[in-house]
Amino acid sequence: MDMKVIPNSSCSQSSLWQRIRKGQIETLAVMGMAKNTGKTVALNHVLAEAHAAQVPVGVTSIGRDGEDRDQVFLFPKPPVLIWPGSLVATARDTLARAKLKFKLLGGTGMDSPMGEIVIVKALEYGEMEIAGASRSSDQLKIIHRLKQAGCELVVLDGALGRSHHASPAIADGVILATGAALGGGIGDVIRKTGDRLAILGLPQVPAEVGARVQDVFARGGVALWDGQGRLLYRAEIASLNAASVLLAYAEHDVGTIAVSGAVGRLLWKAMSQLAALRSGEAKGLQIVVADGTKLFVDALEVQALARSGGQLFGYRSIRILGLTLNPFSPMGGSFEGREFLLHAREAFSGYDVSDVVLESGAAQEIKQQVQQHSGDFQHVATAT
Repeated sequence: MDMKVIPNSSCSQSSLWQRIRKGQIETLAVMGMAKNTGKTVALNHVLAEAHAAQVPVGVTSIGRDGEDRDQVFLFPKPPVLIWPGSLVATARDTLARAKLKFKLLGGTGMDSPMGEIVIVKALEYGEMEIAGASRSSDQLKIIHRLKQAGCELVVLDGALGRSHHASPAIADGVILATGAALGGGIGDVIRKTGDRLAILGLPQVPAEVGARVQDVFARGGVALWDGQGRLLYRAEIASLNAASVLLAYAEHDVGTIAVSGAVGRLLWKAMSQLAALRSGEAKGLQIVVADGTKLFVDALEVQALARSGGQLFGYRSIRILGLTLNPFSPMGGSFEGREFLLHAREAFSGYDVSDVVLESGAAQEIKQQVQQHSGDFQHVATAT
């Protein structure tokens, strides 16, 4: 089955692409709210716009993308569409399935389950499966190599349930793909997307507190200060082991907590307990995490912290450049595209919200192709 829809490389620049360029973005992360929310289509849109603007681009992934079928639900997937001149960092085993001519530029010495990560240059337009490095440290090295090779823009493709590539320590900006595949009606999808944005978009820590905690985020670990800013505890320990350490200071006047690593439910529960102890104070507990990608709790828990007087900050702020919408779901419950776009733009007026397929005028063509080739699996050409 050939589901490839070739983008128009000479089309006028989209508002999303203009925002990327005006923002002087050098490293862009594309992430999806869930499977089938249109991440690959958003990725392809950026690559097509970069080619049209003659911007040298590099592409890699923290997982695997571009395979024929979704590895979880087995639904047909759109391919990753690579333009001539683009550089791609991918696992060596994926090259055998590439549907384009390429030139191998060299290895990176970084291993993956699918072989060494290598860098290739596309010699023509075509489809590629991309599987890149999963560790943040390796991603940074690959980004550096791609930039050294002349890429003005490096695009990082995300993976289900993983968002560390969107961290401002790695990416300058983020595109978030959302859509009907989240389940429920339009209102439900907007609410779920808003909850995710609330986590990713944590406010940046105030300068005074930021100066106090900067060593924690430079060296790693956990630290606590009292209400007057005096250090109570500082150690380079993993956040996984920090809950019991924090609770040991329940009898102290804990005013600020800084955690450089991931914050799971156990650690969050401990911090929430400390926040509750200060709920009657004029100034609530201040919690500083690295950024929203390190926070593994839901929006309701964040709201509960705020109600107790607690304040939650990111040491670095994530820059959301835009939201892309996919009104189609391979599992049913699709939306009317223009209605979804209208509601989303009203709900997220502070963001650049777009349906890159609808706005290109290709939505009906894609829908017809999918219905023709996919049998019962309708509307998957824009699923990721």
